[in-house]
Amino acid sequence: MDITTLREPVAEDVKAVDALILRRLRSDVVLINQIGSYIVNSGGKRLRPLSVLLSARACGYDGDRHIDLAAVVEFIHTATLLHDDVVDASELRRNRETANVVWGNDASVLVGDFLYSRAFEMMVAVGSMRVMDILSRATNRIAEGEVLQLLNTRDPDTDQTRYMEVITRKTATLFEAGVRLGAVLAESSPSVEEAAASYGLNLGIAFQLIDDALDYSTENAELDKNVGDDLDEGKPTLPVIRAMEVGTPEQRSLLRKAIEEGGREHMEAVVEVIASTDAIAYTKRLAEDYADRAKRALDALPPSPAMTALATLANFSVDRKH
Repeated sequence: MDITTLREPVAEDVKAVDALILRRLRSDVVLINQIGSYIVNSGGKRLRPLSVLLSARACGYDGDRHIDLAAVVEFIHTATLLHDDVVDASELRRNRETANVVWGNDASVLVGDFLYSRAFEMMVAVGSMRVMDILSRATNRIAEGEVLQLLNTRDPDTDQTRYMEVITRKTATLFEAGVRLGAVLAESSPSVEEAAASYGLNLGIAFQLIDDALDYSTENAELDKNVGDDLDEGKPTLPVIRAMEVGTPEQRSLLRKAIEEGGREHMEAVVEVIASTDAIAYTKRLAEDYADRAKRALDALPPSPAMTALATLANFSVDRKH
């Protein structure tokens, strides 16, 4: 499935968002321009701003404020990536060195702060307290998710419930907020707005579940990360949690040690354990369930090319290979 197909109903909007991102990224501080351009132009799929654009059009919005909000959502996401890579001491993202490797942790954190503040500057210009409420609450929940993930790090007793709470806050919240914003701009009914938000939330969960399954894919040529990056950082994601549940005592012992110690020393054995259990298939089935929930939520929206693209986006989130 080609992501270009998903963009077709809002192709002109996508171009406008890309242009706006580049325009609002500019600063008279050279380092901000360098780091901001480096990460914004690093080849991401930009599914979050795309979901904002599709939602607005699917709900019948015919203005242009969704362009601003799509860019806001992308800036918030980009800021979280900069901060995440510092916290995780990551060295690669999308097959490129992370900004913190190139410019250092201090610069990465500060430019992340710039992107956050620029995003809030842009949302104020939209002139809607409702929009500000949605996005401020979303950024707060994202931060909570980051802290919860930190608490789970190197904890082999992390269970599926704790894991799901992290990905719901850390990843799905911004999808939920973005899709809700499209309905808000269109002045949709409360039921349509909630359906749109439900779509975004379930889409985000499905997307993250597949990301975490792909982290242990042995077909790594297309991936944006090394196999097992999450475990290298001591993060117990669902494939590991599931393998701990269904593995043999020896396998559970190996996984527990790998979570507690982090690093790549046991990675080959860990990948073999995960491949020998149903952990990847289990994670993918759960992702497909959430993608189905997302598509069912779209029943509240009128038929349109944008609505069809939203349904296709849910399929894309679970069928992708990277």
